[in-house]
Amino acid sequence: MVTRYVSGAHLARLLGDVPRERPVYEALARSVRALVLDGRLALRTRLPAERDLAAALGVSRTTVTAAYDRLRDEGYVESRQGAGSWTALPAVRMSPPQAQAAASGRYGRAQPTPDDPSFIDLGCATPGAPAIFDEAVAAAVAELPRYSSGPGYEPAGLASLREIIADGYAARGVPTRADQIVVTTGAQHAFTLLTHVLAEPGDAVMVERPTYPHALGALRRRGARLVPVGVNEGWDVEQAAAAMRQATVRMAYLVPDFQNPTGHLMSSDDRAALADAGRRADAFLVTDETFADLAHDLDAPREPPLAAFDSGGRVVTIGSASKLLWGGLRIGWIRTTAPLARRIVLAREPFDMASPVLDQLIVRELLSRVEEVRAERARSLLRNRDALAAALREFLPAWEFRLPAGGMSLWARIGAPIATLLSEGAERRGVRVVPGPVFGVDGVLEDYVRLPYVLPPAALRAAVERLAQAHRDAETTPNTRHLPIYV
Repeated sequence: MVTRYVSGAHLARLLGDVPRERPVYEALARSVRALVLDGRLALRTRLPAERDLAAALGVSRTTVTAAYDRLRDEGYVESRQGAGSWTALPAVRMSPPQAQAAASGRYGRAQPTPDDPSFIDLGCATPGAPAIFDEAVAAAVAELPRYSSGPGYEPAGLASLREIIADGYAARGVPTRADQIVVTTGAQHAFTLLTHVLAEPGDAVMVERPTYPHALGALRRRGARLVPVGVNEGWDVEQAAAAMRQATVRMAYLVPDFQNPTGHLMSSDDRAALADAGRRADAFLVTDETFADLAHDLDAPREPPLAAFDSGGRVVTIGSASKLLWGGLRIGWIRTTAPLARRIVLAREPFDMASPVLDQLIVRELLSRVEEVRAERARSLLRNRDALAAALREFLPAWEFRLPAGGMSLWARIGAPIATLLSEGAERRGVRVVPGPVFGVDGVLEDYVRLPYVLPPAALRAAVERLAQAHRDAETTPNTRHLPIYV
């Protein structure tokens, strides 16, 4: 079902300067195909009429017609008489030679398994605990007897933790009271609660593409209708606003701070524009700040929270201890209006009664010394990021990536739609890496992989060496996207 459209002028802006080599229609088709594959042009988006796109690009209608024909032949465009043309993705199947090779293990002999100490896991973007962790645990345990005489259930979270979280928002320019904070059992728990409070089955929810996979899973389980907007090149506010309007979006999920997995940092202007677009669409904007405290340069100016631009209580913020502090601390939180916070507390009863008291106390101790933790993270992540980048330039120089100013991952473009095949081959060689389609909807992003840099430099270098071997194997495997489909 086609529910979105793109005008000729907007598509021309997305395309940028179309190469003018002959034949021009081939270059145009290639550029549109790239927009589909990297998620900037969502699937099932109705394309502009040939005449409109030709006028916007300054080419002949015949050129656009030929480009559309080529895309139809490849499976990237579907058309129906009277309904127009819309974007699609060609079916992919393994050819008999590929299937036989996979079954026989010819894509690589058995290598280290996840239980082997030499196995390198780049599937997880979470570091170990900070240096002051033991001190924080000792202080929390000493404090625990003050709480042990009561029932231990605080559905909104410990008041002292909610106060320090609220103070953190106030320090960033967003006045916040403790009754606007709900402590949850991790950020995923927070988002799941919000999907049940803010969205009904069948509601349209806008998501970034690529984005955090478990958020997509929670929305699918809720029965939401996903409306993806590409962010590979950063946020296109015009496109996002159009998606909210055209799809009657009820809720949007955004990661504006060192976006997972691209690492992009949303500008203040874009935050203001998106907050305004959400208000106009009467949509809730759920902003995930899990990575907000992970800038690599602590002297760089911080962007204000998205909530700083909220004028009607439509921005709901998720925070988490897992990335900044430690993944084993299953503590997250939600910042919203006090009335919505009360609704969330009531809604959590079917999931859990409250979050663990000791974990909350440990998080409180760590947040009281958060600048020490931020400094430690900045040093180690910057060192690891640069080590990973150096290894990629040495062993995989054709891969494209940008160095993010924060967060924990590189989002690497590998030059061909073989990410899933590469991931499978890499695991056989003893390294786990997550392919691009996991972070999207509808199977695009096959030419990207996410590469976290939370491991030490030596481990990252070894991982890249193995990835380079797996990449050579994948490149020699026939690409079946344009071959006959076997069933």
